[in-house]
Amino acid sequence: MSAIFHAGISGARGRMGRAVDQVLDARDDVVVAIRFDWGETPDLSLCDVVIDFTSAEASVALAQLAAERGGPALVIGSTGFSPEQDEAILAASEKVAIVRSGNFSLGVNILIGLVEHAAQRLDARDWDIEIIEAHHRLKLDAPSGTALMLGEAAAAGRNADLADLRAAPYDGLTAERETGKIGFASIRAGGIVGDHTVMFGSKDETLTLSHSAIDRSLFAKGAVVAAAWVRTRRPGLYDMQDVLGFRQA
Repeated sequence: MSAIFHAGISGARGRMGRAVDQVLDARDDVVVAIRFDWGETPDLSLCDVVIDFTSAEASVALAQLAAERGGPALVIGSTGFSPEQDEAILAASEKVAIVRSGNFSLGVNILIGLVEHAAQRLDARDWDIEIIEAHHRLKLDAPSGTALMLGEAAAAGRNADLADLRAAPYDGLTAERETGKIGFASIRAGGIVGDHTVMFGSKDETLTLSHSAIDRSLFAKGAVVAAAWVRTRRPGLYDMQDVLGFRQA
């Protein structure tokens, strides 16, 4: 049996926080030491790692607090970060190990790899890329963090940055798409857990790669795997490609 470690849950009363709590409770190699929410002051010394599904603002504050005291390690699943908040997380990772991902699903991370390879091989002059994502009605950010990850993978396949290829939303009487751009569409309805589709379209054919989340525990399980992995790592900013061994950490 693996050595027992102590975990904290940030955003414990939220939907994902409750899902993480259930997954942790089912494991015999972890003790949940603290549960807290935004605005509360946790005793981080009780934890080897904290799993955080809150907001960009709350995650940055937590990362800075952990960096100030040299721990614990963090798993951050929040999305919607500004460039300044991205920089703050990166700075904190110089002092503590952080796994940050817009999606902790194994299937999604495999999809990311497939999208990058497809974009490498399909000429941008002939093949358009559209990313469609659907989530529950209460999700705050759009496009989703996962959709942006897929966009970044597609852009990387074309040896470019997403910021340079991202298309503006199609709207109005002059909404014709630009060749080589990557488009996004967001759907918010009901209780959709998370659906992501990447469409490669040419004049002759369409290639569609997609992933559907059936139960939110999917993300919680991946986050707990990341927590068990990152708690013993050196300071740095990691993602699920590192956790799953697809990249040398």
